[in-house]
Amino acid sequence: MKYIRREFKQRMPFWLQLSVLLPLVISLTGCMYQGEAQQSGVNYRESVKRIQAAVDDYQQEEGLLPILNADETTPRYEKFRIDLNKLQEQGYLDDLPATAFEKGGSAYFLILDEETDPSVKVMDLITVQKVNDVQRQVNRYKSAHGGELPAKEELYPGLYTIDAKEAGTDSITLNSVYSGQPLEFIMDQKGNVYVDYVFDIMAVIDKNGGEHQENEDLRLDLEQASYYVPVKSLPYLWVNGQPVPQPPGS
Repeated sequence: MKYIRREFKQRMPFWLQLSVLLPLVISLTGCMYQGEAQQSGVNYRESVKRIQAAVDDYQQEEGLLPILNADETTPRYEKFRIDLNKLQEQGYLDDLPATAFEKGGSAYFLILDEETDPSVKVMDLITVQKVNDVQRQVNRYKSAHGGELPAKEELYPGLYTIDAKEAGTDSITLNSVYSGQPLEFIMDQKGNVYVDYVFDIMAVIDKNGGEHQENEDLRLDLEQASYYVPVKSLPYLWVNGQPVPQPPGS
């Protein structure tokens, strides 16, 4: 199968990019670090608090978590979706939050750390939908060009930006649920599409500091800083003083 490959390019130094963008990112993410992640004016604080209380009560009384079945291959940030209808039917929730997909909202509610400290988090469905839209266009391009990918630049080793004009994704844009800043779509050598959360991760690290172990997934910083999960993402490791997404199999 033919892939477009380019030598890894040295772009503007990462520290220089951050010196320009971080002040703006941090100013726009002040509420994120207070646990008040918002998008389009939606505040999930009360929804998360209500559902967390219901989940805790359910687990204490039933001895298990109110989650829907998930395949072992389901990514961490999409896996343990809360069965809100069950919580309502069994009286643990008076009504469903308007923010929930089940009530016409744009979020799924998930449980992370299910075995140690079950925590309710928010999966943004706008992000999921836009990644899926880009994925469909990449698949179409790949099918029409003998397996070739609409790669524009090798942004990280083994990960590429997408040539939006070639792929027909010019109109698909995505803003971060954390900062409101535009996000980049990236793809691996098989054409699988992801969101690049590098600046959001760096903003959290810059805000909170702290040491990072060599094999520590830096997405955990986003988990702890916000109600949102970094859905449709790859693991990030600390490499040469910056977060770097790791392609599958690395």
